Amino acid sequence: MSGLTRVLFLGDIVGKAGRQAVAECLPFLKKQFAPDIVIANGENAAGGIGITPEIADHLLNGGIDVLTTGNHAWKEKAVYTYLDAETRILRPANYPPGVPGRGWAIYPMEQHRLAVVNLCGRVFMDNTDCPFRTIDAILEETQAVTPMVLVDFHAEATSEAQAFGWYVDGRCSAVIGTHTHVQTADARILPKGTAYITDAGMCGALDSVIGMQAEQVIERFRLQLPKKFEAARARPAVCGVWVEIDTGTGRARQIQRFQALPGASGIALRAEPGLLPE
Repeated sequence: MSGLTRVLFLGDIVGKAGRQAVAECLPFLKKQFAPDIVIANGENAAGGIGITPEIADHLLNGGIDVLTTGNHAWKEKAVYTYLDAETRILRPANYPPGVPGRGWAIYPMEQHRLAVVNLCGRVFMDNTDCPFRTIDAILEETQAVTPMVLVDFHAEATSEAQAFGWYVDGRCSAVIGTHTHVQTADARILPKGTAYITDAGMCGALDSVIGMQAEQVIERFRLQLPKKFEAARARPAVCGVWVEIDTGTGRARQIQRFQALPGASGIALRAEPGLLPE
C-alpha cells in the first residue's frame, strides 16, 4: 500500500553556531514540515571540522534521527570506535574496506523503511573508490528491502554532483548534495522521479566564509600563509531541504529548499519549491 514519507534534510552543521541554530530551529521545522525522519550532515559540527562522540550524541538526542558525514569525518580520532558502534551515524560508503563505520543503512519509519547512503565525490576530493560503481552495488542490496533510497552526495564539483544525480535518476528517491556549505538554487525532481539539489547549504553563521571567521579566511587568501580557521558565530541559520517520497514507487513527489533564521521575534523561514518534471 502506497503512502508518503517526508524527509527533512539539514545541510552541514558547522561549529557551535550551527549546533545552536539546529537546536533552536528544529522544533519549528518539524511543525512546519511534519517529517517522518530527520537527517543532517554533521561532519563539521566540532569546531567547524570533524565530529566527536559527545557532539554526535547531543545531535542525535536533540531530534536528529540520522547523521551523515564526509571527508572530514576522520578529523577526531575519538569518533572512530563510535562510527563502528552507533548505527545512526554514517561515513562515506566509497572509502576503502577496513575503515571504521558503515556507509549506508536502512532505517525503519512505522510501516516503511528508508535506505540512507553516504558517498563522497572524487573531483578535488580524497582519492576514494568510484561513487558511481559503489551506488550500483548498494542498490542491488536495497532493492529487495525498500524502494526508498536517499543519498547524501558529499562533493566539491557541481558537475560531478549533477552527473551523479542523472546517473541514479529513477533508481534513488533523492540525491542531496553537501560539502560546499553554499545552498544552490537547482532543487528539482528529475524526469524519472529523483529529487535533486547540488548542495543543501549549511547550518552555521551567515556572517562568515562557509562557516568560518571571514577575516581569517581573507588573510589566508591574501598572504598565502598557513592559517588556522575558527568557526564563526554571527547570525546562525539553518539551511536544508524537505522531500516527499511515494512509499510504493520510491519516486519523489516534492522537494523544497529552505533557510531558517532564528531571531528575537521567532523563526524567519524562507522556503522555495523545486522544479517538477514536465
